[in-house]
Amino acid sequence: MGWGWGWEGGAFCAGGLAPGWNLLVQGHGDSGEDRSFEIHFLSETGDIAFHVKPRFSSTTMVGSAFQGGRWGLAELSSIFPLAPGEPCEIEVSSDAEHFHVYAWEHKVLQSPHRQRPLGTITRVCELAKRGLSWGDQGY
Repeated sequence: MGWGWGWEGGAFCAGGLAPGWNLLVQGHGDSGEDRSFEIHFLSETGDIAFHVKPRFSSTTMVGSAFQGGRWGLAELSSIFPLAPGEPCEIEVSSDAEHFHVYAWEHKVLQSPHRQRPLGTITRVCELAKRGLSWGDQGY
């Protein structure tokens, strides 16, 4: 399975996600704002099945979901190998039960799937784009 460009700043996967995929996002963390970027995995219904956001001001990584009109409980990670204004690399992958988030190859977050079936997650987008790029990494 691969990602194709579906619209500006995002990617579309017609078959939806499946265990074993991964997505690599590379760029620079914005040195002037806490909200340098967010990555959203969107379901066919428009819910945010998974949300990843680095918080540079508190050096935490946040994972959550927005479903049924409300945010779910957030997972927080104190492992934060990113620095404001420096290059960053975040990889998000999935197995049958969890999303896994790595920053510079350090596992920073694991979050259970809240959207079932996984194949209904068909889009990914990045908000507040600041020179980030998408990269496919084997499936």
